[in-house]
Formats: sequence, C-alpha cells, structure tokens
Amino acid sequence: MILIDIIMTAIGYSSSIALAAAGITLIYMATGTFNFAHASMTAWGFYIVFAFHKVFFKGLGNPYMYFPIAMLFSGMLGVISYYFINRWLLKKGADMTTLMMSTLGIDLVFFAFINMFADFLTYNYKINARLIVLKMEDIILGKIAGFPLRAITLVSIIMVIAIVAILQYILNRTKFGIALRMTIENPSLAAILGINPDLIYLASWFIGGALAGLGGAILSLVYSGTPSIGNVVIVPEFAGSIVGGLYSIFGSLLGGYLIGMSEYIVINLIGTYVSRNLVVYEPLIPLIAMAVTLLVYPRGLGGIDWSKVWAKLRGKKES
Repeated sequence: MILIDIIMTAIGYSSSIALAAAGITLIYMATGTFNFAHASMTAWGFYIVFAFHKVFFKGLGNPYMYFPIAMLFSGMLGVISYYFINRWLLKKGADMTTLMMSTLGIDLVFFAFINMFADFLTYNYKINARLIVLKMEDIILGKIAGFPLRAITLVSIIMVIAIVAILQYILNRTKFGIALRMTIENPSLAAILGINPDLIYLASWFIGGALAGLGGAILSLVYSGTPSIGNVVIVPEFAGSIVGGLYSIFGSLLGGYLIGMSEYIVINLIGTYVSRNLVVYEPLIPLIAMAVTLLVYPRGLGGIDWSKVWAKLRGKKES
C-alpha cells in the first residue's frame, strides 16, 4: 500500500517539524520573542549537512555524521540573533511586536546568506546547490510492503526521544534547568537570587537554534530542497508550536508531530487519489489547525490537564 510509504516519510518530516517547534517554544518562553528567523535556522541545518557530505568531504561516510555540525551552526545563529539584536531590545523594554519584527529582519539576513552560500558552492565546486537531493544518500534498512525503510524513519524518532529525555533531565534535575524555569517565571526575582538572566536567555537561543538545525538536518534526508526551504516549513513549525502550547516544550513536540503527520499524509493522499493540482494548498492544513487552536483552546495541548482526561476515560470504561 502506498499509504505505508507515505507514513514512513511523514515520520521523518514530522520529527523535523516537532524539533523546530520545540525550539520556537523555548525561545518564546524565555524571552517572549516569536522567532521568525527560526525557519532560516532550519534551512541552514539542511544546507550544512548537504555541504559537508556532498561538497567538503565528497560523500565520505553518511549524512548523519554531520548532524552535530548542523546543530552547532544553527545554535550559533541563535547566539548571534540574541547577542546582537534581541538582547538590546529586551534591555530597552521592547514590546512583543518589536521583538517579533526584529527577527523578521534577522530572517532576511540569514536567507540572503543562504543564497550566497548556495551560489558559492555552485560556482566554486561545480555542483547544483540550488536543488538539494540527499534522500538517496540515506541508509536502506530493509523493506516494508515492498517500500524501502530508510534509516531516517527510525533515527528521527530516536533523536526526538533522546531530546525529550535530555530536556527533561536538564529542566528538572540540573541547576541550569531550575534557573531557566525561575527566569521564565520571574526574571526580576531570579536576578535578585543571583541568577544571570542574560546567560539564561543566551543559552535558550542557542538550544532553540540547535533544535532548528537538527530539524533541518533530518529534513535534508526527507525533502529535496532549495535555499527557500525555510519558506516551506515556517508555517508548520509555528503551527506545531501554537497547537502544542506556547508554554510547553513537550506539548510543542507533540503539536509538531500532529501537524507534520496530518499535513504530509493528508496532502499526499489528496495528491495521489484526487489531483496533484491540489498539493499547492498544503499550507492550509497547518494554518487551519493553528486558527482552530487559537479560537477554541489557545493554551494548546500543553495546557490540557491530561490526568483529568485519563480519569474521565477510565470512568467511562468502568461504567
């Protein structure tokens, strides 16, 4: 069944969206900033894996070797964004709109540099860096119903689980995590207690950027892409963050999976069985999900008291 192939690819795609959505949520929780440059950070993660695997090391090893470099690079983009722009606006007491619009300017700069980087690779290494296809470089683990099971399907899930475990440990078991949560809840009190909010904000931007870079690295083995790949994922990334809840990192991971799976599966089924002409309406799916969430339950999945939900379900089963 073609549905099996679609689902396997959707898992990798939704893992990418989930990680990037978690990064958006973390930055928003820490600094109150909607980071519109996040999709460009994802695009840079996408391009870093391509550049190192296909250009700089000429296909040496496999693309997974360069995932940490993609994370580090995009994390540093987050540091640059905070240290040179966001930090000073926060010190001046800028409102949410100003903070948000400043990241739009950052996004334009990052996007310009991606195009310059693509041209650099094209003209100096004689390789088409404006149309990236790395999917064929992935490892084939076997077949399911006649369709190849690519490593990214399993690796992406493992990476998300690992990120959840690491974040859970950092946020709840380390001094940094306690300081982060305290700074998010009350920056003034945190400063009085000797916590440096500036350092916490910087770390949040680095981690958020790194998550975007990892999302882009995963996406490089799922999608073919161009320097404009960020424009493709910006809507589902923000939709995942909002559906998951802007004050819940783990909720945003769940929201990212929900948006990614529904978007990819629905649009591919429509394209396969109805008409390929309707594929251009793909962004409508996350936009509708985002609008419905904001209208019906603005707190998102992270704001749901799941213990009460499970209690009600148990009560119905018993009755």
